[in-house]
Amino acid sequence: MLAAVEDVFSSRIAGQEQVRTALLTTVLAEGHLLLESVPGLAKTLAASTLARSMDAVFARIQCTPDLLPSDIIGTQVYDPRTHEFDTQLGPVHANIVLLDEINRASAKTQSAMLEAMQERQTSIAGVVHKLPEPFMVLATQNPIEEEGTYVLPEAQMDRFLLKEVVDYPSMADELDVLDRVADGTLGPHALDVSPVLTTAQVVGLQRLTERVYVDASIKDYIVRLVHATRHVGDVLGSDQARYVEIGASPRGSIAFLQVSRALAVLDGRNHVLPEDVRRLRHGVLRHRIHLTFEALADRVRPEEIIDALFDVVPTP
Repeated sequence: MLAAVEDVFSSRIAGQEQVRTALLTTVLAEGHLLLESVPGLAKTLAASTLARSMDAVFARIQCTPDLLPSDIIGTQVYDPRTHEFDTQLGPVHANIVLLDEINRASAKTQSAMLEAMQERQTSIAGVVHKLPEPFMVLATQNPIEEEGTYVLPEAQMDRFLLKEVVDYPSMADELDVLDRVADGTLGPHALDVSPVLTTAQVVGLQRLTERVYVDASIKDYIVRLVHATRHVGDVLGSDQARYVEIGASPRGSIAFLQVSRALAVLDGRNHVLPEDVRRLRHGVLRHRIHLTFEALADRVRPEEIIDALFDVVPTP
């Protein structure tokens, strides 16, 4: 089933294997994904392709400073014919929700969306409405524009299972994009994607992921890695410790557990290997390790600290 989804994704997206892996991992782990990249790198196309391949309801929300919480979760509208209020659910009531440029939405709107992500429900006029299953939020943000934006607080960033930084495609992949546009595979007149999975099958895969075996030594490895982010000085020395202000919370440990299980399923295994923990380490930790101003001045990237910690923590 997963191979069929990967084939559909590859037929529409040139390259971007890391994004495909992050998307499928997030779906299997029942998490949410934050994508950071400049515009034009097929983030929207990737999200819509994933939704269509799974026969899921897809909604796109273009975040702007004047976007209200009711525009996302829904509101009540007065019907003069019946003299009653009708509840109109917002676009968040979909299986896959794309929040385009989430950092352009106001803090109040961000909080409403992130509450729906955490609780998987919305409340309109005191009535609770459950979100559908499966449910996944794919949020994007542009790292080069800061004017008119509201930076996500660290506590809210932590609610995303993964943060993936999308890089420019290689020359070969970009040439492949041009070929697909020329032959009509991509573009406004391209044929739509046929679903290869039902939402019930996706939920079944999520329940399967929860049954993947994780040995006690792997759990200990995860805890030691996350604990090392909080005590960088003890592990890497004072020179590196001055670059890290706050380490990862227990959500980081939970994320490693969920992600490694999902990667095992993607590889067709019923147990987790240490390589599963290491594979998406940047996506799990880059938004959970907060660097100091000194690190920004010295242009130290969080990926460098993460790799250094993984090099010194013994692998089981």
